[in-house]
Amino acid sequence: MDPDKNEPGNLEEQANQPNTSLETSEDASQTAPADALSRSPDELEDEAKRAASEQPAMATTETVKPPSKLKRFFKRANLYFLFFLILVVIAAIIATVSYLNSQKAAPEPSIASQELTEEALQQLSNTDASVGGASQTLTIKGNAIIEGQSLLRGNLNVANNFQSGGSIQGPSLTISGDSNLGEAQVNSLQVASNVAIEGDTSMRNLNVSGASSFSGAITASQITGSRLVMSGNASLQVPNHLSFTGPAPSRSINAGILGVGGSASVSGSDTSGTVNINTGNNPKAGCFVRINFNQAFAGQPRVIISPVGSAAGRTQYYVDRNQQGFSICASSPAPANQAFAFDYFVAG
Repeated sequence: MDPDKNEPGNLEEQANQPNTSLETSEDASQTAPADALSRSPDELEDEAKRAASEQPAMATTETVKPPSKLKRFFKRANLYFLFFLILVVIAAIIATVSYLNSQKAAPEPSIASQELTEEALQQLSNTDASVGGASQTLTIKGNAIIEGQSLLRGNLNVANNFQSGGSIQGPSLTISGDSNLGEAQVNSLQVASNVAIEGDTSMRNLNVSGASSFSGAITASQITGSRLVMSGNASLQVPNHLSFTGPAPSRSINAGILGVGGSASVSGSDTSGTVNINTGNNPKAGCFVRINFNQAFAGQPRVIISPVGSAAGRTQYYVDRNQQGFSICASSPAPANQAFAFDYFVAG
C-alpha cells in the first residue's frame, strides 16, 4: 500500500473526490452498512466486487429452470408431424408424376425401310449365305416383310396370334385349343370327343357306330335300321301306307287236304302277305298249307288271318303256329273247286 494514501491530507482529498467504485458498490448492493465511511476504499472495492460476483450467480440459479414434460412432448410432436408432412408431400409428388406419365400417349414406332439396289439383289440371288449355326438364335426386334416364298426346314412356333390372308395348306393340322371356322370343307372328319353343332347341318352320308340321342325332330326321306326301339309313352304315327318288305317265305302244300287238282301259293313277307288257295275235287278237313318264316321269331308269334272271298268265309278255318312258321287249317272240308285266299299279319 502507498504510504501517501494514509496521510490525513490525502484522506480528505479522496473523500472530497467522487469515487466510482463506491457508486458501483451502492448500485449493486441495496443493503450497504451504515458505517461505510469508516472503511477504507480498498475494503469497499473488495466488498463491491464480492457482492457483484454473488448476485449474477443467484440470478442465474433463480431464473434458469428445466422445461416441463408437456413442453418437451409438444416439441417432439411437432418434429414428428414435420417429418410426416414431408413424407406426404413426397408421396403426392410421386403419385402426380406417375399419373401424368400414364396419361401420355405412347409414341408410335417409326419403321425405317431400306431399299435394296439392283446390284445387291443380284448378289443375293447368286449367293447362298448361311447366318449362324443350329445352337444360335437370330432375334429381330423390328417388323419384317418378306415378299416371295419362304422355306422353314424346322418347326414354326408362334407365341402370339397367327393371321393368314390366304389359304393354309398342310398334310395335317392339330389345334389344341378353341377354333372358330367361318366355312370349312373336310373330306374326312374324325372326332374323338363330343361335338356340338348349332344351326342347320347337311350331311350326305352319316354312319354312326355308337348310340345317338336326338332331342328334337328328325326329318329324313329314308331311315334304314336293324331295330327300332320306342321307350316310355312313345307313339308311332304313320300318316300314309305301312308296308312290310322282305323275301317271301317258303310254303309246303298238303295236296290230299286240298283235293285232287288243288294248289296254293304265297306272296308277301314273314310279317304280312297273302295265301292263295285253289281247291280240287273231294277236299278234306286238315291243314292244307304251311308257311315257313325266313327268320324265325325269338318267341311265340301272333298270327292274324283274314278270309278273302265267300268260299273262304264258308270255311271253318283256324291257325296252327310256332316260332318257325304257321299253318292254315280247316276243321271241315273246304268248298270243292273254289278259289279263295287268306291275308295274314304276324307280330312277335
